[in-house]
Amino acid sequence: PNGKFIAYTGYDDRYQGHQTTELYLMNRDGSGSHSLSAKLDRDVQDPQWAPDSTGIYFRYDDQGDSKVGFYLLDGTFKKIADHLASTTGAGGSGTFSLARTGMIALTYGRPDNPGDVAILNNGAMRVLTSLNEELLTQKKPGHVEEISFDSSKDKRKIQGWIVHPPDFDPAKKYPLVLEIHGGPFADYGDRFDLEKQVLASRGYVVLYTNPRGSTSYGEEFSNLIHHAYPGDDFYDLNSGVDAVIAKGYIDTNNLFVTGGSGGGVLTCWTIEHTDRFRAAASLYPVINWYSFALTSDIPFIAKYWFSGLPWDNTDNYMQRSLTNLVAKVKTPTLVMTGEADYRTPISEAEQFYEALKLLNIDTVLVRVPEEPHGIGRRPSHHIAKMLYIAGWFEQHKTKM
Repeated sequence: PNGKFIAYTGYDDRYQGHQTTELYLMNRDGSGSHSLSAKLDRDVQDPQWAPDSTGIYFRYDDQGDSKVGFYLLDGTFKKIADHLASTTGAGGSGTFSLARTGMIALTYGRPDNPGDVAILNNGAMRVLTSLNEELLTQKKPGHVEEISFDSSKDKRKIQGWIVHPPDFDPAKKYPLVLEIHGGPFADYGDRFDLEKQVLASRGYVVLYTNPRGSTSYGEEFSNLIHHAYPGDDFYDLNSGVDAVIAKGYIDTNNLFVTGGSGGGVLTCWTIEHTDRFRAAASLYPVINWYSFALTSDIPFIAKYWFSGLPWDNTDNYMQRSLTNLVAKVKTPTLVMTGEADYRTPISEAEQFYEALKLLNIDTVLVRVPEEPHGIGRRPSHHIAKMLYIAGWFEQHKTKM
């Protein structure tokens, strides 16, 4: 605000799968550029100058929680607020704004509440709204429990969350759904998630985790899948299922798996490496990395996720494609993609569906008209997506 400095975000491009976005400061003439946030090792988003020019506020995700941070111009860091949230999904989100007085307005949410408006003044937070109070008195959300477990691959600690059905009784046995986030460079966290709550309301325990490759744990953790995705992330996901089963309340005859986009990729990868799941639902996945590089609206990722272009590295592209091990699949699988999806075109889903048909595996392909990536443009289509998944699982559930 005083016109002396320019703050900006960016990174030196090293063609990695994930590159941490840092906060930089430079003089107004472009000289003296330097990173303020290198030691933080978290992605800096939405930088905003303090009204008095003493520093910069920003949003960042840390271990599955969206926060507000602050850097003084000398690089001194301070965490300002936790639990930013403003969505109906467990992915990172939330917004904040600054008043000239220094007061901060932000969106605040918890796993049992989609989000409200709060203010932060002199370090004290006050939630101003209760936008979902009426709904939450009528519909009881499932309790969300954080879980930590070791990966069977290398004993790394993996963070996850368990959504219990409303009125959960640990003495009973429940079917389990493993729900996998997309990206793959993204994170889940202790945030309200409508789709997972819908499954929990239908009697499922839902597990969601941050396997290797997830953000909010530092660049090294994210790049464990650099030029190796899908890959060892399977072991993290499968170990999470084992950890929940060890709690004693899961019906091991009724395990299910689903995910969208990068989560759809890992859903298919999972059922190519184990037959423990009764059914799977893969939403808008990438199936063939070669065709994806030539049909997606983000073809440039070939420079980051692979060591070269597909025609120069055909073997590597195909080894990491889901067509490579599809003959191992025994799990009934629903595949769903929007017909207006330019990120993971429906031709990807069609390839997996046709392959399973050739293998005589129980499968259906759901085409959603006019829907882009995510299938959420129309509320009716979003609801239909959730009902298709739940219906597919119900159809393949065994009787206890």
